[in-house]
Amino acid sequence: MKIYLDAVWALNFLLDIMLLLLTQALARDATRKRRIVTGGFIASLLVPISLYFPDSFFISFPGKIIFSAIIITTAFGYQNIYRWSKLLLLFYFVSFAIGGGLIGIHFLLQRPFSQGSNGFLTYNSGFGDPVSWLFIIICFPIVWWFTKSRMDKHVSEKIRYDQLTPVTIRMRGKSYSSTGFIDSGNQLTDPLTKKPVILCDEVFLKQWFTDEDWLRLKECYQSLQMHDLPKEWEKYMQLVPYQGVEGKSMFLFTLRPDQLIIYYGEERIETSKVLIGIQFGRLTKDASYHCLLHPQIIHSATIYTA
Repeated sequence: MKIYLDAVWALNFLLDIMLLLLTQALARDATRKRRIVTGGFIASLLVPISLYFPDSFFISFPGKIIFSAIIITTAFGYQNIYRWSKLLLLFYFVSFAIGGGLIGIHFLLQRPFSQGSNGFLTYNSGFGDPVSWLFIIICFPIVWWFTKSRMDKHVSEKIRYDQLTPVTIRMRGKSYSSTGFIDSGNQLTDPLTKKPVILCDEVFLKQWFTDEDWLRLKECYQSLQMHDLPKEWEKYMQLVPYQGVEGKSMFLFTLRPDQLIIYYGEERIETSKVLIGIQFGRLTKDASYHCLLHPQIIHSATIYTA
């Protein structure tokens, strides 16, 4: 029997990277992708070790546990025991979920009953039935996407909506902080980029503008003449269409920030994939908050421990 080590190694390398990427996505960790790739390479080393050193310690159960710890440390580093343990357990959960999903699909597509040569109906338990590479290549991404989408939905359903939280926005080299309100009713997204849109009022946003630039911006909004925008703000502006409460199609002036930071409980959520809708006026009479946040940001952005 011929074993193409390079092909088996390459396949395992890609699968290990995808498992680590899914672990990172579910943990919403900020680790760089090159560390994930390095961790995937370390994980794939188990293939040549298994072939050339079948009696190696790393093939045993405790050896595999230690090897998994090395993979997680390489891919995500070590900051504290809580974060490290969380990532290790999440890595095992992802591996078992993906593996179980592949096995489930495989046996779902098989015929458990077959007719023997003597005419009797026999049951095939499936043991020893090989799983083809083509099946893995096709079904692995499907199970990967399904697991991630279900976990994201589960997280979004557990978000504590309708609460006040500190917000910091960095734009054009300046950072200002205010209070945001997580509104489950805010589902506005840009139809082209699919970025969520938050709303910030005039009181908060005017800190980035001169009085003259804000007045010109307000006039441009009323006339929808984008060419009259202040020159230094042109690359930060974007028009987003939306439907008003009366069913009329309207346009919203939005800004592209460099960074949005939300302090949610004991976590710091950071993202740049967001648009800031300009509210020419106040959001509330009592000035209790100045930003209306999109719930999608809470479960899709990168999370840091505050």
